[in-house]
Amino acid sequence: MIGVSALQSPQFGSVDDVVERLGGVGYLASTGVATTVYLADKLGKPLLVEGPAGVGKTELAKAVAEATGSGLVRLQCYEGIDEARALYEWNHAKQLLRITAGQGTEGWDATRDDVFSEEFLLPRPLLTAIRRSDPTVLLIDEIDKADVEVEGLLLEVLSDYQVSIPEMGTVTATRRPFALLTSNSTRELSEALKRRCLFLHLDFPDADLERRIVASRVPELTESLTDALVRTVRVLRAMELRKAPSVAETIDWGRTILALGLDTLDDDTVRATLGVVLKHQSDAEKAAAELRLN
Repeated sequence: MIGVSALQSPQFGSVDDVVERLGGVGYLASTGVATTVYLADKLGKPLLVEGPAGVGKTELAKAVAEATGSGLVRLQCYEGIDEARALYEWNHAKQLLRITAGQGTEGWDATRDDVFSEEFLLPRPLLTAIRRSDPTVLLIDEIDKADVEVEGLLLEVLSDYQVSIPEMGTVTATRRPFALLTSNSTRELSEALKRRCLFLHLDFPDADLERRIVASRVPELTESLTDALVRTVRVLRAMELRKAPSVAETIDWGRTILALGLDTLDDDTVRATLGVVLKHQSDAEKAAAELRLN
């Protein structure tokens, strides 16, 4: 087996390098975020990123891939996902055709060795990432939505960067992917999984950082409108809503204001466009009743 230290040279030279290169692809990272990304890359450790929906967890993986010129392999987790969808499965229809074609012409041992070969293997995201020789970011998105059993599948991948296929043997990475797992904290993850990862908690950005993010994504928006949007979103987040507005929704709100040709954010505009940032009727009604703008 190849040792982890031999699998890949770090792609970032320093914490400042992380800040600069992520910023170059539009992701404004704080020093804390950049430090954790740098250490995950330097130490060859998976990075577990937790936090509420919409704070940029998935976008961080995409930004790391773009900043380093890496391919992005994404495993989107959901309730009921299993090994066949995460690791690999066999092309059973093709295997059956091969077995049928070989009947009477060759022995079962030869046929068996044939049907359990590369030709009949369907790699899924985890195996795909392990086998890639090019720089790769492996995004395991919303791991908390998957069953506990799926975490067991990840332990071998995240510990030794290998996948065991009983019929073919062990596939070991020749180049370690940068692995990033995201979680919305809907359930507690296992200690075994957490031990293998560095941890980063992302929360909603402070006002200054959110203004910078909106300004970078919607540069046509005036400074006064950007300030008003960010201030209003922060008021909304302080309310007891079913779903607080995400940073992505703040950006969408700014683009909405531009599309409507508006230059102020008054009460009427807020109420007319609340559907951009609030996605539950009860939240919209609560905000319309409580929100007052200067």
